[in-house]
Amino acid sequence: MPAVESLRLDKWLWAARFFKTRKLAAEAVSGGKVHLNNQRTKPGKEISIGATLSIHKDQYSWDITVTGLNSQRRPASEAALLYEETAESREKRQQLIIRQREEQANSEHFERPSKPNKKDRRLIHRFKRG
Repeated sequence: MPAVESLRLDKWLWAARFFKTRKLAAEAVSGGKVHLNNQRTKPGKEISIGATLSIHKDQYSWDITVTGLNSQRRPASEAALLYEETAESREKRQQLIIRQREEQANSEHFERPSKPNKKDRRLIHRFKRG
């Protein structure tokens, strides 16, 4: 396969596994969640090696530099080679993950009461009748 010199932004985001489908990638770019060289862009914009991207998805964000282009979706280990993330971005995301885990561990889990069984239903009916 010949080396690709430029690639559509939405296709690259899909191939680099930031989004599950190209449609989701295109919607994120159109919605302003992805910035190319610190500017809003369109899904069809051609990107090349050396471009800087700022990607916001859910509460996470990545500041990356494109280091490779691949028009096909490959395994995650190969997709990680298509970009290089800044140290600050990685640290910030790791801190957010740690904070979320701590909050989840500290929060009390609310358990929904189970459905009443036959005996409980009979007691409820007796209580309502008299």
